[in-house]
Amino acid sequence: MPSIEQLTRLLEAEPNDPFLLYGIAQEHLKNGDHDAAIEWFDRTIAADPKHAYAYFHKARAHEAADRREQAIESIRAGIVIARDTGDQKAWSELAGYLDELE
Repeated sequence: MPSIEQLTRLLEAEPNDPFLLYGIAQEHLKNGDHDAAIEWFDRTIAADPKHAYAYFHKARAHEAADRREQAIESIRAGIVIARDTGDQKAWSELAGYLDELE
């Protein structure tokens, strides 16, 4: 995976590219910077509101930052998106994750 710096440079040409936004969020999450990851997942969702996995990983960032209730909120929002878009795989993973937290 490219570095945050590389992805950010690419983002200059395509500032609302959900793939790049999601990649930056994932890199922040991988680096343990949960608040930055959440901000980038929010930007991903703003650019592509139907990106179910952005909700999933945003929830992971909230959980890692000991914000369980926000994690649950993110999961529930992602479940709605996955259901509405017919993404059964994302729906199943989000529902399973919700079961773990509740």
